[in-house]
Amino acid sequence: MRKFILAAASIAALTFVGQASAQAPIVLKFSHVVASDTPKGKAADKFKELAEKYTGGKVKVEVYPNSTLYKDKEELEALQLGAVQMLAPSNSKFGPIGIKEFEVFDLPYILPDLKSLRKVTDGPLGAQLLKKLDSKGMTGLAYWDNGFKQMSANKKLIAPSDYKGLKFRIQSSKVLEAQFRALGAIPQVMAFSDVYQALQTGVVDGQENTWSNIYTQKMHEVQKYATVTNHGYIGYVVVVNKKFWDGLPADIRDELSKAMKEATEFGNSQSAKENEDALAEIKKAGKTEIISLSPEQDEAMRKAMMPVYKDVASRVGQPLIDEFLKETGRSPMN
Repeated sequence: MRKFILAAASIAALTFVGQASAQAPIVLKFSHVVASDTPKGKAADKFKELAEKYTGGKVKVEVYPNSTLYKDKEELEALQLGAVQMLAPSNSKFGPIGIKEFEVFDLPYILPDLKSLRKVTDGPLGAQLLKKLDSKGMTGLAYWDNGFKQMSANKKLIAPSDYKGLKFRIQSSKVLEAQFRALGAIPQVMAFSDVYQALQTGVVDGQENTWSNIYTQKMHEVQKYATVTNHGYIGYVVVVNKKFWDGLPADIRDELSKAMKEATEFGNSQSAKENEDALAEIKKAGKTEIISLSPEQDEAMRKAMMPVYKDVASRVGQPLIDEFLKETGRSPMN
């Protein structure tokens, strides 16, 4: 696969040079792993629309949804090699390539609501994290929301003990591994595009995701129960190949930045609505029973997962965890 990506990167570089000399449109390939009708999919399409409009056609954006260009395990390497110019990976994806700080977003209950989230992503703390991408040949442009995560399985998930022994699909994240081990479950790293089949065939028993992802990937058709936990957050960092970005004419880069800012505002404003609509459709389908926890049951879940903070402090960084908690102004226990 690396040889294929290297070859693609070489072709992309030659194409870029040839286009620039011939005044042909600059092609920007934007790859992502979710469906077009998700918050990220819609934001990507909005960026394409605005980027082509604001640059007067000097940039052509090609959007590749649903892992049609690269699977999620391959996409960051492809970006670093220049085979694709733009991605919107989840925060969890950066830990395995050495930027472990982004895994702070995976801590259970660390972001209590969207207002607290915006304080982080729109403030100095969010900018500080984006700068860490420079060393990996990437430029961070924006934070995009997906939403808050819920639990699903083929058995009712009410008490922490209900998770014991179940196999749960997770993204590649040491924090998420620690989270499910704290519940006595067995975490299994798996590509997003493989989750539906794994649930259908029983390779895994359950998963955690936003309502929009559960619905668009049809996971609700192969999961009998889903519990409203809002225990975690899925968000994305829009990144661009740094060499490509820095090599663009300044006026083009400014127009793309403007398009990205507006696409971000559009996508993030859609996220909450998309998740509400998806939940309504899941209920309407009638294949998954939706379980709501009582305050006492919610507190028991929070208490069960609090050891994760201590377990991963040395990996993520205790000072960063403290900064997040200070910025949100709340303890994960309330």
